[in-house]
Amino acid sequence: MSAINHEFDLAGATMLPPLGPVSGKSLHGERAVLLAARWEAIHAAGDAVAELAQLGRDSADGAIARFPARAAQLKGWRGEEVATRIEDLAFVMQTGLRALIVAAGTGCDTTPAAVTLWREFHAARADILAIAEPDRLAA
Repeated sequence: MSAINHEFDLAGATMLPPLGPVSGKSLHGERAVLLAARWEAIHAAGDAVAELAQLGRDSADGAIARFPARAAQLKGWRGEEVATRIEDLAFVMQTGLRALIVAAGTGCDTTPAAVTLWREFHAARADILAIAEPDRLAA
């Protein structure tokens, strides 16, 4: 059985610096750029996991596409919570994807584990969006 090849190669992945604390300020400048880059990287990992789970890729439109701009405006506890959850999700996705790639390389069926990670990704992303846009849930 041959290893699964895909576009997401962890060997060339750039490790982004931590987002750091928000305090009472909104996410401006370099911090907003880092958040947007982290959000994009998380979705690239999500696409790789979807491939390993034998699922279709997500479309990054609507609230998902607008998220970095919306998150850059967050202040106080919402900004802190979003930054923390993005960091946590990035760690989970990186660790989980790395394990899936190793397992796939040894010929193991990664589909069940990949589906589980994919579901966790979607649940965590929905939670992050809900923190950033609580009014969206009320509608």
